[in-house]
Amino acid sequence: MAEALVEELLKSKRSGNKVYRFGYESVLQNLTQVECAFDRETEIGQQIKSIPDFLVLNQTGKPFFVEVKFRSDPEWKFDDGITVLRNIERFWKAKVIVVTLQKPYFRVADPPYFDSQGQPGFVSLERDQDLNVTAGELEKFSWLIENYFNSSSIASSPPRRRNKIAV
Repeated sequence: MAEALVEELLKSKRSGNKVYRFGYESVLQNLTQVECAFDRETEIGQQIKSIPDFLVLNQTGKPFFVEVKFRSDPEWKFDDGITVLRNIERFWKAKVIVVTLQKPYFRVADPPYFDSQGQPGFVSLERDQDLNVTAGELEKFSWLIENYFNSSSIASSPPRRRNKIAV
């Protein structure tokens, strides 16, 4: 749901962005046709696993890869979350948008994602000069976060882990 929200937010008329689905799910669908499996721990497996969700062309035509993540807690305190960010930075140099249950609900970071103390440097999405999302547009989407994202249902969801990318 976070991806769908961000996609619609980035497509808003005021932003002037064109948004194209890119992502792991799209590539994985094509890889099933070659009937092979990739070990997620290999370099190619890590690269496939970290493919950004969208290719975005802003109103000037400048392209950006964008990865969307949901975190009930906006702080990246988990080793696997930091590894995910490092792989996205290493392989794709994508903007990362985090949807969270705490205001600001939509946060963005450009590579490098970490400051000199190793802390992620996310700012409110309307501060991003490339994607042209206004505070007014963000406000339209805030009620969805407030009304449809529920921390108790998210907390009860079991984590997903896989060692192989089976295709």
